[in-house]
Amino acid sequence: MAGDGLTRFLGDTPLRVILRLTFLSLVVGVILSALDLDPLGVIDLVLSFIERLWNMGFNAVEQVGQYLVLGAVIVVPIWLISRILSARGR
Repeated sequence: MAGDGLTRFLGDTPLRVILRLTFLSLVVGVILSALDLDPLGVIDLVLSFIERLWNMGFNAVEQVGQYLVLGAVIVVPIWLISRILSARGR
């Protein structure tokens, strides 16, 4: 069935995914609003980051590497813990 493929792709039923994304969007929106950020401000930050990388040339590669490692220090352990916890639940 086509619905099974869509559910498999989304990870859950479409309605549950929409509800989950709506809730998470609301929570993230409240947090970003508390930090005094708006959607256009975030886009401007990303664009200025890309522009700074472009203007810096090859020094940008080193800075991107530092950003990558800095982010990985947080992301990889969280991902690993979530995978271990999900494997234990099976």
